[in-house]
Order: sequence, then structure tokens, then C-alpha cells
Amino acid sequence: MKYLKYVTVSAVAVLLASCTETQKPDANSKVEASSTQTETKTETSKNAKPIKRPSKKANIKAALENPNRLAAEKADDEIRKAAEVLQFASIKRGLTVLELEAGGGYYTELMSLITGPKGKVIYQNPAAFDAYITPEAVVAKFGDDGNRLPNVERHKSNFDDLSFAKDSSVDVVTWFLGPHELWLANPEGQLTLGAPDNVYAEIFRVLKPGGKFVALDHKAAPGTPETSGGDTHRIDPAKVRERVEASGLEFLKESDILANTTDNYDVMVFDPSVRRKTDRFLHKYVKPK
Repeated sequence: MKYLKYVTVSAVAVLLASCTETQKPDANSKVEASSTQTETKTETSKNAKPIKRPSKKANIKAALENPNRLAAEKADDEIRKAAEVLQFASIKRGLTVLELEAGGGYYTELMSLITGPKGKVIYQNPAAFDAYITPEAVVAKFGDDGNRLPNVERHKSNFDDLSFAKDSSVDVVTWFLGPHELWLANPEGQLTLGAPDNVYAEIFRVLKPGGKFVALDHKAAPGTPETSGGDTHRIDPAKVRERVEASGLEFLKESDILANTTDNYDVMVFDPSVRRKTDRFLHKYVKPK
């Protein structure tokens, strides 16, 4: 499990008053006024620069450089390839993003800053994950009053229960370093974080038509059983794709920005020899319109 990942922000109305003249202007004043308006319009069109909205890359860069971010999280930006991951995930202003297994909120805060006041980030963790997130970390991320990231909505649930989200209400669902978690079992061998088939069905349900699902995880060797998720905390990307596509989502593209061909798939991801430098896959899926 990605325990170290756990640790998570208008329009101004301008009122224009206008006055009307009671005296009807003569023909000469009409011509004069028309000429003045034409000159003003021409001069304005020559000098005015078009208003440009920040690009997606600019929004992501601004979020990463935000001075209010926690220093420890900023130090992780490069190793996580956060700018590239967020760009691949198509996170932008005004979107509603559901972050499965948000952990301590590293990506939560970045997506909160990027989506802005007209957007929303839904932070989800299973209740069992409370054991790995200290109260101090929660306060540092969300503030004493819980409003440090005002556009973030928090929920605790298993991965197969996203009932807090309405049908077709989410633009992007992310699951970073998480799909393997489904195969973590209790001492009796029971899966306790959600039924795998139901999880992907829930993701499909909450996504808007055209909405995206982005999955990132540690790779296991091709053909490795899914139960490796509970052992080495790795999973075969093909197994994830198979389940996602069975839910009705369509594979869109993948990225190798987190690839590492020197990784040893036989080693658990927390082993010092591979920790934080595993070979990771990054997939994007779409819900058909």
C-alpha cells in the first residue's frame, strides 16, 4: 500500500450605469458622434490584446509552485512526475474529480488548486486507511476547521461503494497506486476493500459520458495472478485493463513516464532496492458517449 502517500482551494460583477439625454441631437452631432465612436473602436482594436485563459500546463505549473503547499510534498514532485501525471489525466479548471484512495492527499491538494472554485475534488479512502493517516496529518492537509481546501469533499467507503456520487456526475476518476489494493486480504483470506468487479462498475456509473478513468500502479510481470496485489503490492496491467474494459469503459491510451526497465518484479515494492523507483503503468480509459 502507498502509505507514504497519505498525508490534501470570482467573478467580480461590474455595474455599468448609463444616462440618457432628454434633448434630441441634431444631424451634425450624430455624424460627429459616429465619427468619434469609429475612431475609438479602431484605436481600441489596434491596441487591445486578446484575453487568454491559462493553459492546462500553466494551471498545473501554478499549482505545483503554490507557496502554501507543504514542503515535504513539494520535495516529492519530481520523483512522482506529478506535472506529467496530472497533464496525462487531463485535470483542469472547473472539473469534478473523484480521487479513489486519496491517501494523505498529495494529489488532492494539487487537483484542488487546478480545478479551482468552480471545480470539485472528491477525496475517498476506505475507513481502514485511518490507521495510516495521523490526526496531525489530516489537520496539516485540511486545516483545523477542515476548510483549508474548500472545494474538496471527503468520504470514507470501500472502493465498491461510491454511493456518495450521483450517476454520470464525475468528469475524471483517478486511482493512483491503488488497483492492486483490491487484493489485500484479511487473515482469513477474505478481500475486505471491495468486490473487484463491482468497483469498476461503480467507476463506470459515476463517470459522465466522455468522462475519463486514470489508473496508475506498480507493474507485476505479465501473466502474474491478481493476488500479487496482496503480496508484492504489484499487479499485471493487462489484468487491470481486462476488468476495466469489462465494466464498459474503453481503453484510450497509456504513458511510460513512470516506466523503469531495471525494476525487479519479484521484489515487494517496499524493498529498499526498488522503493520509489518501481516500473509503473499509467492508463487512461473513457466512458463512451
